[in-house]
Amino acid sequence: MSFLNELLGRKNPNLAMQPLYDAVIAEGRRLGWYEQGAVPDTLDGRFDMIAAILCVVLIRLEQADDAKQENVWLTELFVKDMDAQLRQIGIGDMIVGKRVGEMMSALGGRLGAYRDALTGSANIADALTRNLYRGETPTPEALDFTTKEFTHFYNHIAETAIDQVIAGNIAKAII
Repeated sequence: MSFLNELLGRKNPNLAMQPLYDAVIAEGRRLGWYEQGAVPDTLDGRFDMIAAILCVVLIRLEQADDAKQENVWLTELFVKDMDAQLRQIGIGDMIVGKRVGEMMSALGGRLGAYRDALTGSANIADALTRNLYRGETPTPEALDFTTKEFTHFYNHIAETAIDQVIAGNIAKAII
């Protein structure tokens, strides 16, 4: 489809969200999450961290009435990236769709859990332990670090103007 759009001179509207998606990936790859926060530095651990950061951004986009489409476009970039990542590590065509579906299901569950935790109706440490550490309780120091920094990141995003978030200006030197 992108080839046809390019051939016909139409631009992919998802590309407007690429700077924000790149910023989500950069935040999810910050070393502090893995070193001080003890997030497992594995394929699953990196997926979990990027999904957590993406959830914070999606929650922020949900809060802005005029950013509903951007929310969809950002999610589509995530799907496209996950599809490409699976193919890059050698997952075959027959399985990729199923795995991407599982990832989207995981993202949806995490989105609900983080939304509840960040808005105060659930415990953030419990949500992080269940979703970021996959039920394996990290050291108290690591969980404390991650809980504080994740909440700090959410508060930073919540205070950032939506046009700045959409532009990808979400970084805050917290780690």
